[in-house]
Amino acid sequence: MVIEVRDLRMRYGTTDVLHGVDFDAGPGEVVALLGPNGAGKTTTIEILEGFRLPSDGRVRVLGVDPATGDEAWRAKLGVVLQSWRDHGRWRVRELLHHLGRYYTPYSTPHQPRPFDTDELIDTVGLTEHADKKVSKLSGGQRRRLDVAIGIVGKPELLFLDEPTAGFDPHARRDFHDLVHRLSDLEGMTILLTTHDLAEAEKLADRILVLAGGRIIADGSPDQLSRQVEGKSEIRWTQGGQRHVHTADDATAFVRDLFRQHETGISELEVRRSTLEDTYMALVQRHESGQAKEEVAVL
Repeated sequence: MVIEVRDLRMRYGTTDVLHGVDFDAGPGEVVALLGPNGAGKTTTIEILEGFRLPSDGRVRVLGVDPATGDEAWRAKLGVVLQSWRDHGRWRVRELLHHLGRYYTPYSTPHQPRPFDTDELIDTVGLTEHADKKVSKLSGGQRRRLDVAIGIVGKPELLFLDEPTAGFDPHARRDFHDLVHRLSDLEGMTILLTTHDLAEAEKLADRILVLAGGRIIADGSPDQLSRQVEGKSEIRWTQGGQRHVHTADDATAFVRDLFRQHETGISELEVRRSTLEDTYMALVQRHESGQAKEEVAVL
C-alpha cells in the first residue's frame, strides 16, 4: 500500500477532530477524500504529508511514518495546494528547470528524477507559454503550472487540494485528462480533496467520505450508491406528452410500463441517484445518528 492509516486520532486541546480513521490507497489509485467543512480533511492530509503530528494511531506513507520522513522520502511526494502565487518574475521553463534540480540527488534507476523540463511542460499543456513570465499567465494556466511544480520530481504520491477551483469547463476537462494520464501512465497514486462531486465521480477510483472525524463510507461511486436506498427517475414520452416518475426499482417499473403500453413509448430515460444525492444522504444519516446519540446521553 502507498498509504496505510489505522485508528488515526487527532485532538486539539479538548476537541477531538479525528476519531479512529482507517483507510488504504494502492499504487496508481486515484482516491477522493470528501466531507463537509470541519470534517477533518485538512488535518488528515497534513498528517499524511508529515506537516502535523497525530495524537494517536498508525500512519505509513510509502512505507514510512510521515513524522520521521527524511528528504529522500519527501522527494517521492508531490503537493498541489489550493493556490500559490509566488515566483511571478520567473519564466515557466526557467522556474521548472530550477525546481527540478533539487530532485536530481534523489534519482534512482527505478525512478529517474526530475521530469525532463520540456516533457513536463508538454504534459501539463503549457508548451506555448513556456517562455512567459508566471505573472503573465491566466488563472487556468497558473493552475497548470501549480500542478507542474507539484509533479516536477516525478512523485509516487500526489496530493491535490481543490485542484480545479476557478477553472473554466475546458480547462477542467483538460485537467481531468492530465490526472488520468498521471495515474495510468506514470503510475502515480493521487489523493485529492474537492467539493465538486461531479469531478470526484469522474476522477476517482475510490471515494472516502469523512464526517465528524470518521470515515463513514469507502468505495467506488457505484458501490456508494448501493449503500443508500435512492429512487431512480424515469422519464418518457407518450402521445406527445412528457411523463416523469420516481421508483425504487426502475427496472421493474420500465418492464411494467412496456407491458401496459406495448407501443407509443419513446424518449425513455432512467436517471439513477447521483453521487451528490448519495453523499448528502450518507452525511445526513451520519449527522442524524450523532444527534440521536447525543440526545440519548443527555
